[in-house]
Amino acid sequence: MDALAAEFDAFVRARSSSLLRSAFLLTGDQHLAEDLVQNALISTHRSWRRLHHAGNAEAYTRKVMYHLQVAWWRRGKVAESLAGDVTETMRGSRRPGSGDGDHATITAVRITLQAALLRLTNRQRAVLVLRFFEDRTETEAADLMGVSVGTIKSQTAKALARLRTIAPELDEFYFTRVAR
Repeated sequence: MDALAAEFDAFVRARSSSLLRSAFLLTGDQHLAEDLVQNALISTHRSWRRLHHAGNAEAYTRKVMYHLQVAWWRRGKVAESLAGDVTETMRGSRRPGSGDGDHATITAVRITLQAALLRLTNRQRAVLVLRFFEDRTETEAADLMGVSVGTIKSQTAKALARLRTIAPELDEFYFTRVAR
Protein backbone atom coordinates (compact mmCIF):
# COMPACT_ATOMS: atom_id res chain seq x y z
CA MET A 1 0.00 0.00 0.00
CA ASP A 2 1.48 3.37 -0.92
CA ALA A 3 1.78 6.25 1.55
CA LEU A 4 -1.34 8.11 0.36
CA ALA A 5 -3.50 5.00 0.62
CA ALA A 6 -2.15 4.30 4.10
CA GLU A 7 -2.89 7.86 5.22
CA PHE A 8 -6.44 7.67 3.86
CA ASP A 9 -6.96 4.30 5.54
CA ALA A 10 -5.76 5.76 8.88
CA PHE A 11 -8.08 8.75 8.44
CA VAL A 12 -11.09 6.52 7.78
CA ARG A 13 -10.31 4.31 10.78
CA ALA A 14 -9.80 7.29 13.11
CA ARG A 15 -12.77 9.45 12.08
CA SER A 16 -15.48 7.06 10.87
CA SER A 17 -17.29 6.70 14.19
CA SER A 18 -17.47 10.46 14.67
CA LEU A 19 -18.65 10.96 11.10
CA LEU A 20 -21.23 8.22 11.55
CA ARG A 21 -22.66 9.83 14.70
CA SER A 22 -23.12 13.11 12.83
CA ALA A 23 -24.64 11.34 9.84
CA PHE A 24 -27.06 9.48 12.09
CA LEU A 25 -28.25 12.73 13.60
CA LEU A 26 -28.75 14.16 10.12
CA THR A 27 -30.57 11.18 8.66
CA GLY A 28 -32.28 9.62 11.67
CA ASP A 29 -31.51 6.16 10.31
CA GLN A 30 -28.47 3.96 10.86
CA HIS A 31 -28.40 2.56 7.31
CA LEU A 32 -28.89 5.94 5.65
CA ALA A 33 -26.15 7.33 7.90
CA GLU A 34 -23.76 4.60 6.80
CA ASP A 35 -24.57 5.32 3.15
CA LEU A 36 -24.06 9.06 3.69
CA VAL A 37 -20.65 8.55 5.31
CA GLN A 38 -19.61 6.09 2.62
CA ASN A 39 -20.55 8.51 -0.17
CA ALA A 40 -18.76 11.38 1.56
CA LEU A 41 -15.65 9.23 1.99
CA ILE A 42 -15.73 8.34 -1.70
CA SER A 43 -15.56 12.02 -2.53
CA THR A 44 -12.83 12.54 0.06
CA HIS A 45 -10.82 9.68 -1.42
CA ARG A 46 -11.01 11.26 -4.88
CA SER A 47 -9.59 14.50 -3.44
CA TRP A 48 -7.18 12.90 -0.97
CA ARG A 49 -3.97 13.91 -2.74
CA ARG A 50 -4.94 17.58 -2.33
CA LEU A 51 -6.58 17.25 1.11
CA HIS A 52 -3.94 15.39 3.07
CA HIS A 53 -1.38 18.16 2.47
CA ALA A 54 -3.74 20.88 3.69
CA GLY A 55 -4.79 18.88 6.75
CA ASN A 56 -8.49 19.59 6.30
CA ALA A 57 -9.76 16.19 5.23
CA GLU A 58 -12.30 15.87 8.04
CA ALA A 59 -13.74 19.33 7.41
CA TYR A 60 -14.03 18.48 3.72
CA THR A 61 -15.70 15.14 4.46
CA ARG A 62 -18.23 16.74 6.82
CA LYS A 63 -19.04 19.46 4.30
CA VAL A 64 -19.60 16.82 1.61
CA MET A 65 -21.86 14.93 4.04
CA TYR A 66 -23.98 17.99 4.76
CA HIS A 67 -24.25 18.89 1.08
CA LEU A 68 -25.21 15.34 0.12
CA GLN A 69 -27.89 15.25 2.81
CA VAL A 70 -29.31 18.65 1.87
CA ALA A 71 -29.41 17.55 -1.78
CA TRP A 72 -31.24 14.39 -0.75
CA TRP A 73 -33.79 16.43 1.24
CA ARG A 74 -34.34 18.73 -1.72
CA ARG A 75 -35.21 15.76 -3.93
CA GLY A 76 -38.23 15.28 -1.68
CA LYS A 77 -37.58 11.72 -0.62
CA VAL A 78 -38.85 10.73 2.78
CA ALA A 79 -36.87 8.28 4.86
CA GLU A 80 -38.78 5.39 6.34
CA SER A 81 -38.27 5.13 10.04
CA LEU A 82 -39.24 2.24 12.27
CA ALA A 83 -39.74 2.74 15.96
CA GLY A 84 -37.05 0.96 17.87
CA ASP A 85 -34.18 1.17 20.26
CA VAL A 86 -31.56 3.86 20.24
CA THR A 87 -28.64 2.60 18.17
CA GLU A 88 -25.11 2.08 19.32
CA THR A 89 -24.17 5.16 17.31
CA MET A 90 -25.75 7.42 19.90
CA ARG A 91 -24.11 5.64 22.81
CA GLY A 92 -20.70 7.05 21.95
CA SER A 93 -21.82 10.67 21.82
CA ARG A 94 -21.37 12.96 24.78
CA ARG A 95 -24.45 15.06 25.42
CA PRO A 96 -25.28 17.63 28.06
CA GLY A 97 -26.78 15.83 31.00
CA SER A 98 -25.38 12.45 29.96
CA GLY A 99 -23.57 12.09 33.27
CA ASP A 100 -26.75 12.87 35.20
CA GLY A 101 -28.88 9.97 36.36
CA ASP A 102 -28.86 6.28 35.77
CA HIS A 103 -28.68 4.33 32.54
CA ALA A 104 -32.47 4.08 32.24
CA THR A 105 -32.90 7.85 32.53
CA ILE A 106 -30.17 8.53 29.99
CA THR A 107 -31.68 6.01 27.57
CA ALA A 108 -35.15 7.54 27.98
CA VAL A 109 -33.75 11.00 27.28
CA ARG A 110 -31.95 9.77 24.16
CA ILE A 111 -35.06 8.06 22.82
CA THR A 112 -37.14 11.17 23.48
CA LEU A 113 -34.54 13.41 21.86
CA GLN A 114 -34.27 11.16 18.80
CA ALA A 115 -38.04 11.13 18.32
CA ALA A 116 -38.24 14.91 18.81
CA LEU A 117 -35.43 15.59 16.32
CA LEU A 118 -37.18 13.46 13.70
CA ARG A 119 -40.29 15.67 14.05
CA LEU A 120 -38.34 18.81 13.12
CA THR A 121 -37.96 19.99 9.55
CA ASN A 122 -34.84 18.76 7.79
CA ARG A 123 -33.27 22.21 7.87
CA GLN A 124 -33.99 22.71 11.58
CA ARG A 125 -32.53 19.31 12.42
CA ALA A 126 -29.41 20.03 10.36
CA VAL A 127 -28.94 23.40 12.07
CA LEU A 128 -29.19 21.84 15.53
CA VAL A 129 -26.76 19.07 14.61
CA LEU A 130 -24.25 21.57 13.27
CA ARG A 131 -24.62 24.10 16.08
CA PHE A 132 -24.91 21.89 19.15
CA PHE A 133 -23.68 18.41 18.28
CA GLU A 134 -20.83 19.48 15.99
CA ASP A 135 -20.29 22.67 18.05
CA ARG A 136 -20.04 24.83 14.93
CA THR A 137 -20.29 28.60 15.00
CA GLU A 138 -23.21 30.30 13.27
CA THR A 139 -20.87 31.36 10.48
CA GLU A 140 -19.48 27.85 9.99
CA ALA A 141 -22.98 26.36 9.96
CA ALA A 142 -24.12 28.98 7.43
CA ASP A 143 -21.15 28.20 5.16
CA LEU A 144 -21.73 24.45 5.39
CA MET A 145 -25.43 24.74 4.61
CA GLY A 146 -25.03 27.45 2.01
CA VAL A 147 -27.37 29.90 3.77
CA SER A 148 -27.01 33.21 5.61
CA VAL A 149 -26.08 33.57 9.28
CA GLY A 150 -29.53 35.08 9.81
CA THR A 151 -31.13 31.90 8.50
CA ILE A 152 -29.04 29.85 10.92
CA LYS A 153 -30.11 32.09 13.82
CA SER A 154 -33.80 31.99 12.92
CA GLN A 155 -33.82 28.23 12.23
CA THR A 156 -32.01 27.58 15.53
CA ALA A 157 -34.57 29.64 17.46
CA LYS A 158 -37.49 27.98 15.66
CA ALA A 159 -36.04 24.49 16.15
CA LEU A 160 -35.43 24.99 19.87
CA ALA A 161 -38.91 26.44 20.34
CA ARG A 162 -40.41 23.48 18.47
CA LEU A 163 -38.37 21.01 20.57
CA ARG A 164 -39.64 22.69 23.73
CA THR A 165 -43.19 22.18 22.46
CA ILE A 166 -42.68 18.62 21.20
CA ALA A 167 -40.70 17.34 24.19
CA PRO A 168 -40.95 19.63 27.23
CA GLU A 169 -39.48 16.83 29.36
CA LEU A 170 -36.10 17.48 27.70
CA ASP A 171 -36.01 20.99 29.11
CA GLU A 172 -34.11 20.04 32.26
CA PHE A 173 -31.48 18.09 30.29
CA TYR A 174 -30.81 20.27 27.25
CA PHE A 175 -32.54 23.58 26.87
CA THR A 176 -31.39 25.19 30.11
CA ARG A 177 -27.78 24.66 28.98
CA VAL A 178 -28.20 25.35 25.28
CA ALA A 179 -30.22 28.49 24.69
CA ARG A 180 -31.99 30.20 27.55
